[in-house]
Amino acid sequence: MRSDITSQSAAIFAANRARGAVRFDVARIDGVTRRRELHEAGSLRVRFPSPEDDGLSAVLLNTAGGIAGGDRFDIDIASRNDARLTVTTAAAEKIYRADSAAAELNVTLKAQGRSHLSWLPQETILFDRAKIHRRFEIDLSKDASLLLCEIVVFGRLAMGERMQAGEFVDRWRLRRGGRLVFAENVRLDGDIGGKLASQAVAKGGVAIGTALIVPGDETLVERIRGASDAFGGEVGISAWNGFAMARFCAQDAARLRADMMAVLGRASGSALPRLWLN
Repeated sequence: MRSDITSQSAAIFAANRARGAVRFDVARIDGVTRRRELHEAGSLRVRFPSPEDDGLSAVLLNTAGGIAGGDRFDIDIASRNDARLTVTTAAAEKIYRADSAAAELNVTLKAQGRSHLSWLPQETILFDRAKIHRRFEIDLSKDASLLLCEIVVFGRLAMGERMQAGEFVDRWRLRRGGRLVFAENVRLDGDIGGKLASQAVAKGGVAIGTALIVPGDETLVERIRGASDAFGGEVGISAWNGFAMARFCAQDAARLRADMMAVLGRASGSALPRLWLN
């Protein structure tokens, strides 16, 4: 009897997991970036505000209200033929406690034919005992460009919340001209709070971030380092393999967000999404 009840509970849990997918591509047509094919499924949606110039903005929305254990979301975006696309999110994404299976988030980004893609979501916030497996697959042609940022917050200190335990697995792969130029796997699990407190990991910081800029070189690195006096957290930046990367760590999300905005402002002549400024 007990095994029957357990099986029924597992089936109910699986049936109530959120699923969402968004897939679309854009191209430059008659001098303006326009949306072409679009596919939406489940609780994931995308909206396109009125463009402010010849580029296009896309805003991702998760109508499930957050991500919980066992949920899965897939995002596939392509920019082609001189297009300029900026993608952001309507709000910070929240990853809630998971009692069993981890949530999955898979992001595929492609930029081809002298196009530019900016991936600038707002923060990802992990609550205590959250579990998330995240995967980025990025494919650029040699003449395309990319501006990407990701911020992860392990608990909202302003709300008296800390992430003590859970699982955060992050896999990134960047290819340029068909060649793998960057690969990274990050895994934080178990006593995450204790690990972040370590001097060798985050020195008690609860917010980390990454900015990836393609193309990027030492000239760009020096330009960004010119803002170092204003940084509120730790920021390190370097360039290799034709791209630049900045790493961030701060004691709270607001401080890291300010540092990220300073770096992105120097890395790109384009304005940040208006949702970032609210």
